[in-house]
Amino acid sequence: MSAPDVVYGMLTALFGAATVHALRHSVLSWSSGWLSRGDHLLHTVMALAMTVMPWHWGGEQSPQRQTVFFAAAALWFPLTALLGRRWPGSADLVRRPPDAVGMAAMAAMAWMPVRHGGYTDVRTGDAVTGVLTLCLLACALRSLTRDMPALRGASGSTVMSTSISGPCDRFWQGSTAMGTAIMLLMHH
Repeated sequence: MSAPDVVYGMLTALFGAATVHALRHSVLSWSSGWLSRGDHLLHTVMALAMTVMPWHWGGEQSPQRQTVFFAAAALWFPLTALLGRRWPGSADLVRRPPDAVGMAAMAAMAWMPVRHGGYTDVRTGDAVTGVLTLCLLACALRSLTRDMPALRGASGSTVMSTSISGPCDRFWQGSTAMGTAIMLLMHH
């Protein structure tokens, strides 16, 4: 077994577990309103797509359809923060970008086969990949270190909280952000 196959296997296990976690949240949030249901269903679809992605880069779906779907999903999070119960300037606008960045990374990974086919400038793809990877790594670091006791006293530690509530949920968000960053770089 080659080293990439080992990494692909670990990513498949991570995103398979994340799919179960997201599906569980989808089922449990069914009575909590359409915004929450939409969030959890998009997370479930993304985790499921990421589960099979290491083995089927692009799959049988057209890259254009995947790009459009995940780009729309990336827009869902900031737009629903604006349309939700709270007005702009609320904490929702701060909490939702990590979700949007993950979906944008999925759109970028679907877009890359098109890019390699000669439809777009390589430098643009490199810049998009770099920015998304840095954002994903920042989100992962924030989610995974938020509950460390030595960091609790840091100023602003609650301002940039993620859209999830408990340490277990922050672990999942941080782990999937890290896995997405790895897949984005491997796919690139």
